[in-house]
Amino acid sequence: MSTHAPEPGDRSARGLLVGTNYHPHDSGPSTWQRDVAMMRDAGIQIVRLGHLAWDTFEPTDGEFRFEWFDEVMDLMHDNGVRVILDIAVRPAPLWLHRKYPSIDVTDANGNRLYANHRYMDDVGDPQFRAHARRFAEALTSRYADHPGLEAFGVDNEPGDGPISYSEHVRVRYIDWLRGKYGTVDALNLAWAGQRWSRRIGDFEEVGLPLSGTVPGAPERVLDFRRFVSYEVDAYLNELLDVVAAHAPDALTTTNMWYYSPKKHFDYAPIAYTGRFARAGNGFYPGTGIIGAGGIRHALFGIARIQYENTTPFWCTEFTTMMAAPGSIRRSAYATLMLGNQLVCGWTWQTMHAGEEQFLQGMVDWDGRPNRVLGEYRQIAEEFAKIQDRGFPYRPRAEIAVVLDFASQIAGAAYPESHEDQAQTAFEAVLDANLDVRVVDLRLSNLDYKILLVPGVAVLDEASAAKIRDFVARGGTAIMTSYSATLDASGQAFTTTRPGLLDDVFGIRVGPYEEAATLNELPRGRTGDQEIDVDVDGSTVTVSVPRFDVVEPGTAGTVGRSAGLGQDHPLVTAKRFGAGRAVYVALPARREVLDLLLEGEIDRHGIARGPLVPPGVMARAIDDRHVLYLNLDAEPKPITMEGRATSVLYDTDYEGGFTLGAYDADFVELG
Repeated sequence: MSTHAPEPGDRSARGLLVGTNYHPHDSGPSTWQRDVAMMRDAGIQIVRLGHLAWDTFEPTDGEFRFEWFDEVMDLMHDNGVRVILDIAVRPAPLWLHRKYPSIDVTDANGNRLYANHRYMDDVGDPQFRAHARRFAEALTSRYADHPGLEAFGVDNEPGDGPISYSEHVRVRYIDWLRGKYGTVDALNLAWAGQRWSRRIGDFEEVGLPLSGTVPGAPERVLDFRRFVSYEVDAYLNELLDVVAAHAPDALTTTNMWYYSPKKHFDYAPIAYTGRFARAGNGFYPGTGIIGAGGIRHALFGIARIQYENTTPFWCTEFTTMMAAPGSIRRSAYATLMLGNQLVCGWTWQTMHAGEEQFLQGMVDWDGRPNRVLGEYRQIAEEFAKIQDRGFPYRPRAEIAVVLDFASQIAGAAYPESHEDQAQTAFEAVLDANLDVRVVDLRLSNLDYKILLVPGVAVLDEASAAKIRDFVARGGTAIMTSYSATLDASGQAFTTTRPGLLDDVFGIRVGPYEEAATLNELPRGRTGDQEIDVDVDGSTVTVSVPRFDVVEPGTAGTVGRSAGLGQDHPLVTAKRFGAGRAVYVALPARREVLDLLLEGEIDRHGIARGPLVPPGVMARAIDDRHVLYLNLDAEPKPITMEGRATSVLYDTDYEGGFTLGAYDADFVELG
């Protein structure tokens, strides 16, 4: 797992924080004073400022106006409210776009787009980068020593905003390709240039692999998205360098959204550096309270941004928007089980203008607080009761889920995405009330007992070696369908699959079968994707678009199909070194993964979480404290040995208690 240097400054990692996002450039001093008084009264401890406001600080090129913001910073400090100050370099001001049109985004058809809304900036453009650094230097040097500063936020929602296909981008892309491949021959080999007469004669013939509605060859798309990632990573690292130079004692955080569908980039290299002292994101599970799918999806968002960092997490944005009563509180407690420290509501005041007009905040447009502020007040009061009892929680995971950027891009042709499979694998561990880490194969030491490899399509030699070593050392790797089908260039392996690991898993993966096709004759209908699977004596039914045809070889078969007219091995296992390699010839499905995990958890002696009914999340925060959260609409009985005390409700329990619908409780044992 990754290790990091001591955190900068003397700020403690202890405690829990409740905050809000605030936009002082929308109002003036009298409103600021009114609002900060309400914040203080509601228990708001921290406020995030400055995002989306570059041209308020720098209205024209080189003219900085910070005096008004000095007053805001002083006001917050005087009222005991700490500040996360964002370095708001996206979106860039219109004056910068006008001065340097190369910053504008060009669409795939060659049309240069007016910066009509947020994030219409080419962050790889040298002029954008130079001015972003200059602004960051001015902001960080001015406020680095302000007593009210808690952290600098670096960018807002990196990954959002369209990719630019300008000629400027193409020139930079060619330079990147020259550095990676060196020769045109090497490039053609990696890109299968012989296919469809698309051989590159020299680097100047390289184009961007998207034109109108035609995406381009998969190898070329993968390289281009790697290049986009390279530029976004470089831009973020430059901003982090500025903070390190001008404010070395400041914490750093972000509101990461690297997986936005507009410009999904490879965030793992930055995450593993640990340069963000507090990894952060927006937690948006939806506004309803019935069902828990939104919470599980949002928790996966935390895990995929935190990766293996052991520092506390910050939810730098959190749901407001008149969410169902109690749902914000429920979400807040769920995040604590993944190591979150900060619940920072988006937003303080209901928006009255701009792109998010009418987005409901904690305070109405006229300054009157609404029920959402009351719910945040309750969260702040309860967090104050429990924060000195083991929080923020430090997950102790023995199970990991692999998430791979290249597989998300190159595996887009599969009927089920790698991301969706990873989400399913994550939820399988989460619902077992066990800690789980999301890992990058290239960067992780894989210090775990169970490794879930869900549809990791692209496998390079180094990553394959990591899995091989993990299993040989005694771990269990569970790999699902669509995995290890493509090499590092994005071309299908011409050797036996799973590529580079067929001997570890002891199988040959051949073609695939479509479940609906095989079901037509025996079931007499079309579109039926259900398959019955016998796994170690248990039969489950799954719905899948296709499954792999597997030849077991040196592996044993532990799961077979039933009712398809032919015996199909669907789950195999092989002892390799001191460990086990399990292959599932289906995309990740809970019905199968839950059975496999149950056996492997026992096999490895992994300590189970607190005993609770289905629908209840629980974590032993330390030896004396357990956090419970009911995700369901029905009260749930919680059993425990001996006496305990509810810290939230100041109530004594003997042998257990009833956890109310959608309720949380934090219990001290003994």
